[in-house]
Amino acid sequence: MTLRYPSVQCFKFHCRALQRSTEAIVLPAASCESLCFLSVKGAMAPMRPRPSLSKERFPAVFSNLKTQTYHDPSARGVGSHAIRCLDWNPLGTLIASGSADRTLRVWNPDRPVVRYSTELKGHDSSIEKVAFNPVKDAELASLSADGVLKLWDVRTKTCTSEVKGLGSAVSLAWHPDGEGIIVGNKTDNLFLTDPVQAKVVAEYAQDVQTNEIAFCWSGKRIFVSTGEGRVKILSYPDLQPVFQCGWEDKPLTLNGHTSSCLSLALQPTARYLASGGSDSIISLWDTRDWLCQRTLIDMTGPVRNISFSWDGMYVVGGSDEGNGLEIAHVETGEYVHSVKSQAPSPVVAWHPTKYQLAYTDFGGLKIIGIDSDRKHGS
Repeated sequence: MTLRYPSVQCFKFHCRALQRSTEAIVLPAASCESLCFLSVKGAMAPMRPRPSLSKERFPAVFSNLKTQTYHDPSARGVGSHAIRCLDWNPLGTLIASGSADRTLRVWNPDRPVVRYSTELKGHDSSIEKVAFNPVKDAELASLSADGVLKLWDVRTKTCTSEVKGLGSAVSLAWHPDGEGIIVGNKTDNLFLTDPVQAKVVAEYAQDVQTNEIAFCWSGKRIFVSTGEGRVKILSYPDLQPVFQCGWEDKPLTLNGHTSSCLSLALQPTARYLASGGSDSIISLWDTRDWLCQRTLIDMTGPVRNISFSWDGMYVVGGSDEGNGLEIAHVETGEYVHSVKSQAPSPVVAWHPTKYQLAYTDFGGLKIIGIDSDRKHGS
């Protein structure tokens, strides 16, 4: 039997749960960072493949989806409770939000009332990043501005591990196997941590402002966005340059911005790496030759966050300037839909298996498409 997965993340999550029988698994869109075919043992039923929406059909379908607002009564306005980060768990059954007022909350997307959510208490500073373990559906990592990394079991609401002393922390990325986390801080140090043993395994000082970190799906490389407007490609875990410019005899970097590069996202199919800059541009890099294939220029402010749809066909960026979001078709660079908002939306996150888009608006959480399963079968 052939199993088809909507993304590499879903494949990795399923592999962890496999226990019996042998299945052939086909992953989407092979590239230099993705796998093609693999035989594994398993019994867990795979996630059913969902049909992708064509560029022509997407606007009509997406414009008919409803937007659900998630109200947190502890919010005291856009400034005090502004959500700074979002992340879906691997199956898309939960979404976590971290706020400037130290509120860390895990929501059930189907139940917007706050009593159905879970608040995780323990941070003493603004929460800068949240990220679910890519292979454990109920394990959440949270990072606060005072340099504290916490690991949570969201089922029991307990903190299972804590790493302190990471400086003024700003970035976090799980290794794809779920066994390690990289943390970056404002003094441009990268920490390799073992969250289970609650310790720093290694520390690497960077020679340039370091803003965002992202792993390739194999876990053998990381991408690092810098204040020079470039993206470094480093090996993991030794964090050495992977490629050299033969004609200049220096490390290859992706130079796609006229000012600081702030955000990164790897397409689920691993064909493209997206980088967002303070120049309001999103650059799409082909991972086969590391050339910039196209740029998206309709953002009105710095690109603070980037997210790809589950099938990698659409991309959206978040900014803390201007109102609304612009969804673009990756292969053509055409904008296919505009999302209206009351305020800037710096944080965006596509659902891992559906056309549902979470974003911040006026400091709170909204999700488009929660009723899409019933109305559109997507």
